[in-house]
Amino acid sequence: MQRSLALILIGAVALSGCGFRDSRVNPLNWFGGSDEVETQRDAAQSTNPLIPVEPRVGVFSRPDAVDNSVLVKSIQDMRIERTPTGAILYATGTAARQGAFGVELRLDEADIDARTRDETLDFTFRAVYPEYRTAVGTDRTRTLRAAVSLTKQQLAGVRNIRVVAAENARESRR
Repeated sequence: MQRSLALILIGAVALSGCGFRDSRVNPLNWFGGSDEVETQRDAAQSTNPLIPVEPRVGVFSRPDAVDNSVLVKSIQDMRIERTPTGAILYATGTAARQGAFGVELRLDEADIDARTRDETLDFTFRAVYPEYRTAVGTDRTRTLRAAVSLTKQQLAGVRNIRVVAAENARESRR
């Protein structure tokens, strides 16, 4: 009787740690709501002068596809939902004009390699616009949504997730 009472008491104390709203033990609030943060713009990128700018091209090789995507105008909402295999990052933004397609959340180049990753995963919210002119329209007609799935391995050691747009950025902290 005393052992079962002691086990129940220990279990109740352990579970009560998960009940606090701001507890780090509670897995339901690992990522809270998102906050708007200022964007940082790099004027000069560091390049290695020993690596040629133009890659060598073989006889049968095709040229690389040109990336026509640009940052969306702004981000209105960002949320992260946990899944059994990791998490899903959802972002909602507003395009500069109507007709945007090919919307994606692209992982920053520095975060792709695990050796250069810090505690923040940076994503850019990108879209492709048609080559012809389109109307600006209302905010509702320019709303874009994108999502990306993150594995537990990608989330290991990550404390912040940031999504960057042209005018603003949103981030969520663990």
